[in-house]
Amino acid sequence: MYKSEKKPGPGSREFSDYYEMFEEKDRLFFGSGPLELARTKEILDRHLPQPPAVIVDVGGGSGVYSCWLSEKGYEVHFIDPVEKHVEQAKKASRVQPDHPLASVALGDARKLDHPAASVDAVLLFGPLYHLTEKKDRIDALKEASRVTRMGGQIFAAFISRFASLLDGLFRGFLDDPVFVSIVEQDLQDGQHRNPTKNPDYFTSAFFHHPKDIATEIEESGLIMEKLLPVESLGGLLPRIETGWQNPQRRNRLLRFLRRVENEPSLIGISAHLLGIARKPER
Repeated sequence: MYKSEKKPGPGSREFSDYYEMFEEKDRLFFGSGPLELARTKEILDRHLPQPPAVIVDVGGGSGVYSCWLSEKGYEVHFIDPVEKHVEQAKKASRVQPDHPLASVALGDARKLDHPAASVDAVLLFGPLYHLTEKKDRIDALKEASRVTRMGGQIFAAFISRFASLLDGLFRGFLDDPVFVSIVEQDLQDGQHRNPTKNPDYFTSAFFHHPKDIATEIEESGLIMEKLLPVESLGGLLPRIETGWQNPQRRNRLLRFLRRVENEPSLIGISAHLLGIARKPER
């Protein structure tokens, strides 16, 4: 587990309580979750090396991406700081006995139990917003770089600085004065704090301004290659579940999101951003 009990985020009581209340294994299958899942998969499909490459999924939640990649022929090692998620990933792996995960372990993004230069790619789909201190985020990126081979890739997920404001506008949360205060703090410095027990308001996290992401990536010694919106404008659609069930509408939406994914003026609108970095070949 994460060592510090003083900071909010992974390792804190608030963090563990949140994930006891909130079912991460279901998140990608309702609301805008299926869009996030589909977009993340297609971005990985375009940029990952071909299987059988070795991937470490750090902060892998319930194992959704790990198991999908394992089915595609990758050697996938799953790590998460939440015991509940580790058990869910083990169960998901057992469901696909022909393509099981190579390993499933409790672990810390800042101290990975893998040899140096031993994997082709690392996924960081949670640590960089759950680690609220910049030093911890840089340490996690450096550790991902350490275990990655020269020229290998790190895929890092971020939450946009404007995510809570957009949530407040489109889901009616701004009617709550407490949520208004949360948004004010987010916009000021990205330090998201939820003094309530409402899981819709998330848990302690850091929300990145898009312009600051490359700085953190490069400070860790990595080369920033791309920053892509995940849900983009699609995350703002009302009743997205209804349209998502229609294959024609779903495919049209995904096609247009691909068309505008490199448009800088739209990137902050996406709740989730996916950075693609590479370890220098030296």
